[in-house]
Amino acid sequence: MSVAIDVTDATFEADVLERSTEVPVVVDLWAAWCGPCRVLGPILDRVVAERGGDVVLAKVDVDSNPRAAATFQVQSIPAVYALRDRKVVSGFIGAQPEAAVRAWLAEVAPAPTEVDKLVAEGDEASLRKALVIEPGHEQGIISLASLLIDRGDDGSRQEALQLLSRIPETPDVRHLVALARVGEEASTSNDDVTGKLDALLDRVKGDPTARQEYLDLLEVMGSDDPRVPEYRKALTARIF
Repeated sequence: MSVAIDVTDATFEADVLERSTEVPVVVDLWAAWCGPCRVLGPILDRVVAERGGDVVLAKVDVDSNPRAAATFQVQSIPAVYALRDRKVVSGFIGAQPEAAVRAWLAEVAPAPTEVDKLVAEGDEASLRKALVIEPGHEQGIISLASLLIDRGDDGSRQEALQLLSRIPETPDVRHLVALARVGEEASTSNDDVTGKLDALLDRVKGDPTARQEYLDLLEVMGSDDPRVPEYRKALTARIF
């Protein structure tokens, strides 16, 4: 896929906003009559092409695509903006020297490190190699822990818990920790899980281990499970 695309009003949502949730997108607002745009355009082409696809260049002809241009509320062109996760993170107005453009891009969209590339491979050997280089790499830890939990044996689940203890708690981390602790229990039939929760409920007030297992089961079941709100209310009633 090309790293430079022509964006229209009709494709702006998909090609710029949605795409920025996957990879940094640099938006070049230009027009055919704009002399500085003709100077800056080739520079952006070269600098983004050097990045080998880890950045996308989106070119917007402001005359033909006024709605897309209006999104940035620009007063003059050329205007260049970098987006990540649907948000503008940086930008500049006017033609800039190639060295300045390259330095700006390196700041707003740092090139992937060796560790980032290993983590992107996603296999266990690459993930382990990445964590030898950078033991605290959050995505690397999450990816390797997920593989270990999927393996299912007690040793792998314990290793996953040790890995996850290195990084701050987030909803994703909390879910993986719960999954590592309860194993296959939450993936059994509805009746089996309900029976397990009912049995644990009788012990949650005085038994911290039972209370943690109860909470882990609810976490793995997920907020979409209609039983979870009722069992959370039941837990509160038993404890207080």
